[in-house]
Amino acid sequence: MTALARRRSLIGLSLFTLVIVGFLLGLGVWQLQRRTAKHALLAALTERLAAAPGALPAATAWPTLTPAQDEFRRVTFTAVLKPLPDAMVYASGSSVRLDVTGPVTWAFLPAQLPTGESVVINAGFVQNTMQDRAQQDRAVTRLITGAPVAMTGYLRFPEAAGALTANGDVKKRLWFTRDQLMMAQTLGWGDVAPFYIDLESPTPPSGIPKPGPLEVRLKDDHLQYAITWFGLAAAVLIAYGAWVRGQRRA
Repeated sequence: MTALARRRSLIGLSLFTLVIVGFLLGLGVWQLQRRTAKHALLAALTERLAAAPGALPAATAWPTLTPAQDEFRRVTFTAVLKPLPDAMVYASGSSVRLDVTGPVTWAFLPAQLPTGESVVINAGFVQNTMQDRAQQDRAVTRLITGAPVAMTGYLRFPEAAGALTANGDVKKRLWFTRDQLMMAQTLGWGDVAPFYIDLESPTPPSGIPKPGPLEVRLKDDHLQYAITWFGLAAAVLIAYGAWVRGQRRA
C-alpha cells in the first residue's frame, strides 16, 4: 500500500471512528440525563403520594390539570356510586400496588359528586382472571348503596392503548387500558371528569374490590445503560488505536 493510500485509509477510518465514538458518547450522556429526570420525577411523585389528601379540585379547574403536575395527587371527597354498569380492566400486575402480584381485574364505576359532576372511581382489584364477570358483578353490586361515601384516593389520567393492546370486549365490559373516557362513552355513563380516582379508602366490608395505597416503582437502568455506551465508545477507541499502531509498523 502506498503512503497516499495509507493516509487516505487513516483519514477515512479516523472520521468514521470519530462519528461512532461521538454517537456512543451521546447515547451515554442521554441516559445520564434520563436518569436525572427520572430521579426528579420519582422524588416529585413520592412527595405527592406522601402528602396529606387535599380537596378534590372543583370542576372549573379540571381543564387545567395535567399528568405532569397532578398525577398521583391525593384527594378526598364525597360521592354517591351510580347504579350503572361497571367496567373491568384486566392487568397482569401493577407497578404501583405492592399487594398485586399477579393477574387482576380493576373495578371501574362512575360516581356523582354533590355538585352534580361525575368522576370515575377505580374501586380496587378483584383477584381473578378476566373471564370471571360474575364475581366482579357480585362484588360491585354490594358497593352501590345509594348513600354518600367519603373517599380518599389518587388522581390518575387515562392510558393510551399500545399497538399490541387487545381490543376491549363490550359484552363482558372488559378493557385492557385504563381509559375511563372510552368506558363512559361505551357504557352510557355520561360526561365524566378527564381523570379517574384510584381509590385508597374506604375498603368495603368484604374486602372486594380491594383499594389501597399506591407506591411508585420506576425502573431505573439508565446508569447501567450509560456505562454500556461509554464502554463501547472506549472499545472503539482501543480498536482504532490498535489499528493505527499496526499501520505504523507495517
